[in-house]
Amino acid sequence: MTGWSEAAFDARQPAGTVLDHAEIAVVVADRLGNLRYVNEFAARLFRIPGDPADLAGCPLVSLGLFADDGVRKTDDLAGQVLRGRSWEGTFESVRGDGSRILVRGTAVPLRQPGGDIDGMVILAREAGRRPGLGQPNRIALLERVGERLAGSLEIGTTLKHVAEILVPRFADHCFIDLFQGNQLIRRAMKHASNWAPPPGTWAQVGEQIHYPDGHFCQQAMTRLDTIAINDLDSEYYPAPSPESMAAAHEAGLTSVIAAPLYARGELLGVMSLALSRLTKRDEHHYDAPDRDLIGAIASRVAIAIDNAMLFETERQTALAFQKSLLPQAIPDLDGLEVACRYVPAKPLETQGQGIQTQVGGDWYDIIPLSAGRVGIVIGDVEGRGARAAAIMGQLRAALRAFAQDEKSPADIMRKLDEWCRALAPAGENGLAGGDPPTASCIYMIYDAWSRELTFANAGHDAPLLISGGRVGQLEFLHKGVLLGVRGKGIRGLPTYREQTIGMPPGAILVFFTDGLTDRRTRADGSGHYTEDEAVQMLQRAVRAAAASGDADAVATAAEYAVPGDIDDDMAILVVQSSPSELASTERTFPAEPIMVSEARRLAARTFRSWGMDPGQAELACLLVSEVVTNAVLHASITPSPGRDLDLELEPLIMPAPVGAPAGPAAASTAAGPAQANAGPVQAAAGLGGAAPIPAWAGGPPGGSAVAREFRLRLRRGASSVWVEVFDADLRLPRIRTAGETDEGGRGLYLVEQLATRWGSRPTPEGKAVWFEMPRGGDGS
Repeated sequence: MTGWSEAAFDARQPAGTVLDHAEIAVVVADRLGNLRYVNEFAARLFRIPGDPADLAGCPLVSLGLFADDGVRKTDDLAGQVLRGRSWEGTFESVRGDGSRILVRGTAVPLRQPGGDIDGMVILAREAGRRPGLGQPNRIALLERVGERLAGSLEIGTTLKHVAEILVPRFADHCFIDLFQGNQLIRRAMKHASNWAPPPGTWAQVGEQIHYPDGHFCQQAMTRLDTIAINDLDSEYYPAPSPESMAAAHEAGLTSVIAAPLYARGELLGVMSLALSRLTKRDEHHYDAPDRDLIGAIASRVAIAIDNAMLFETERQTALAFQKSLLPQAIPDLDGLEVACRYVPAKPLETQGQGIQTQVGGDWYDIIPLSAGRVGIVIGDVEGRGARAAAIMGQLRAALRAFAQDEKSPADIMRKLDEWCRALAPAGENGLAGGDPPTASCIYMIYDAWSRELTFANAGHDAPLLISGGRVGQLEFLHKGVLLGVRGKGIRGLPTYREQTIGMPPGAILVFFTDGLTDRRTRADGSGHYTEDEAVQMLQRAVRAAAASGDADAVATAAEYAVPGDIDDDMAILVVQSSPSELASTERTFPAEPIMVSEARRLAARTFRSWGMDPGQAELACLLVSEVVTNAVLHASITPSPGRDLDLELEPLIMPAPVGAPAGPAAASTAAGPAQANAGPVQAAAGLGGAAPIPAWAGGPPGGSAVAREFRLRLRRGASSVWVEVFDADLRLPRIRTAGETDEGGRGLYLVEQLATRWGSRPTPEGKAVWFEMPRGGDGS
């Protein structure tokens, strides 16, 4: 060496060599947040696979610097540094293998020679790993524990967060045991380096554990104080079992801390941490400051666990209330396979909404209707919590009542809209003082024999239709508006209208609420899927599952089609039409008395061909005679449309019109079956107790004659047969009590007593009277 300058020149190291060998992570990014340089230590710290040079041009957020809300926090860091200020903090990062690490970082501006800020440089190192856990890092660790514990009110998530924070940065083993009644149950356990204790040694999650007297965990619970064992080799403590002691020796346990979980005057359990030879550390023994730190952490954990337990109790109560309002069992249906799912959302973890129970107003229903028809319902009440569930229960009950009263889908939507407006919160003087609840809803009526699907919609998302290997949304000609919107003062809204389509054989309808497709977090954590993306994933999933021909498989595929946690509850309803035709017979007869026997013979032949029990078939034929006789009796008179006349009418003497026969014969005919010379139709008029029809009554006075005919329709199901009789009379029959001397009024009583179910409904041409009978003699 001849001079200082020459020596200094020889001692210089290239910048690349220094950065590649420095024991600190160096990350350089430009103003747009794209990576320009990542050194070797940063690649090891964040466990980045491959060559770090390949990261050039990738977004800074891809490093996983911030475990939670990484995009926002990265933007905040960049915004501060690019304005010329430095940034420093301790934060949790997600490494390339999915593990988490506590990092202490500093970010400074990267300036050009002219002074303009060209980017930023981030220097980072691991924080919280012993030794060197100084006071700033202890405080940062304690703050981080508090942040993570405040992020969830689910007890499983809470315990998982605790274990992830402490292992491996502060311990090699973490155990959390909680009391369940008088038993101490292991609820969480985590080990460093993916080590697992041999089977039958340490208690597993969900198993009961017994700590013997003198054990450090037992001492911590008895004294309600944190116990620290600096060196396990120098002190003896009893183990729960010899196998447990052997596993401790295998792992090389060196030091432990046990802290009681005590909150609000109650001992909840115990948390224990241990150091072992599983990891390379400069120090394998806890000291007094560590004891104080774990004691402080345990107090926060205990409060979080107690809050989670209280919330879990509240949530289970609300969830039980919600599920009690949903169908408890799906009835057996002919020509239709049904599967359903209800999934409550997880508690909200942001914006102070974690206390919400996350059950809401999503519901579905399957309603058996007349003659094997089925009502299909799905809906979603706006809002969350018990109030939304209560409104849902009221809407579901009202809809079932309207549906079983054989209202049309459009009429039911109008009724429910009025119902929602009536539920507006009361203000002063009992008047409506707030907005009424709003809800979306679809109501469909499906006839498995004709394959007709009639529906009306109130602003709900269209279901998916799967047919012939193709999937698409069912086309709504009239989407309708939400129920209750009219009560918010919005005028000029369209009314609810019906639509009818044919269901192809084997077709599948997938109904869902918006919880399935709205605000689902992307797999990479960068924002949320759009609704279109979610619907496309749903379509792909259900198309693949539909190949199995199993509605339950399609429902399961729909439930898991879109990844990510849901922040709103969701309901899924899948219905699949039968691939084969269902047996039925239908025939139209003139409305003449002689046709009663013809209709009965047709029913007898049909029931015999269907293999119906002979005794049941005979009873069914008897009821066919009663219902057909009523149709023949009343087919000759059609009252004014829009009026349901009471058929419980007493026989009246009706004056004959001009030109009609007069005298005793006419009076006798008009008087009813109790009078002399009553005709065969009048003598058979027992069903519903309607007034006998005069011989001159050929149609409405002053009008043209109405076609006199009725239609008999027979349907076979798996365990029942349905009989329907259609006529042009608008009056719906009702049961009345016949007196001892009455010759009529017992027909409906027989139907009521012998049939499984019966009823009547209006049709566009008049009415239909129907009843159901079991096919088997034992009622099956």
